[in-house]
Amino acid sequence: MEPPTQKRSRGRPRTQSLDSKGATVQALDRGLVLLAALAREGTVTLTEIALMVGMPASSAHRMLVTMQKHGIVEFIETDQTWAVGVETFRIGSSFTHRLNLAEAGRDTLRRLMEETGETANLAIADNGFVVFMSQVETSNPIRAFYPPGTRGHMHASGIGKALLAEFATDDVEQLMQKNGLPEFTPKTITSPTALFTDLEETRERGWAFDDEERHFGMRCVASPIFNAYGEAIAGVSVSGPTVRFPDGEIAEIGPKVRHAANEITALIGGQKPER
Repeated sequence: MEPPTQKRSRGRPRTQSLDSKGATVQALDRGLVLLAALAREGTVTLTEIALMVGMPASSAHRMLVTMQKHGIVEFIETDQTWAVGVETFRIGSSFTHRLNLAEAGRDTLRRLMEETGETANLAIADNGFVVFMSQVETSNPIRAFYPPGTRGHMHASGIGKALLAEFATDDVEQLMQKNGLPEFTPKTITSPTALFTDLEETRERGWAFDDEERHFGMRCVASPIFNAYGEAIAGVSVSGPTVRFPDGEIAEIGPKVRHAANEITALIGGQKPER
């Protein structure tokens, strides 16, 4: 703990009591209050930050050290002050990128829907699952519907398989060990060998095909979106009833979806990896 220093005039009034009657984790709540104060002030000493949030200096120090271990905050030795860490930038950038991705892809999704006549979707991978972010629905009476936030297993999803095809083999194996390959329909891929064969085909042609693997009677064609480092971070797809996705048209829909994914990749400053 650094020696006490004279309180700066720019300090903010201390906040109201941090104790809450709601169902919150008090230590986490106080840590977030500390982080918010650091974000406002820039760099502050331990004494200053403790006074600002109305917390004992010893408690504030323990929380700061804990966050420091995770890169959330950092301690500047030269002037004995605390500041937000680089990990907060990574976390904040992730949120910003997601918003930019959804915004950048909106017009492309609309054009893809109009071109194919089917619902267009945008989704990302999250901890072994695919999470839908945006959708442009077709006007057809029978259609796929995935509200923002809908989650699904990657092995039984067009976008999920499009992303898995770009992941390292070890990463795919770890996800299988963690989440398994549950069966949803008779066509769900439940064998690791069959999944890797499907992923290889997906990678070669640039688009994935979900043949009633999650919902009976529904098909989906998807392609990956890449960031500036050539990493697959999201996917775009069109989905709808099998009757409107006959075998003879899948090969025509695939390149259209791949083109839309490439367009969104370019819009966010991404680049496809070299094979």
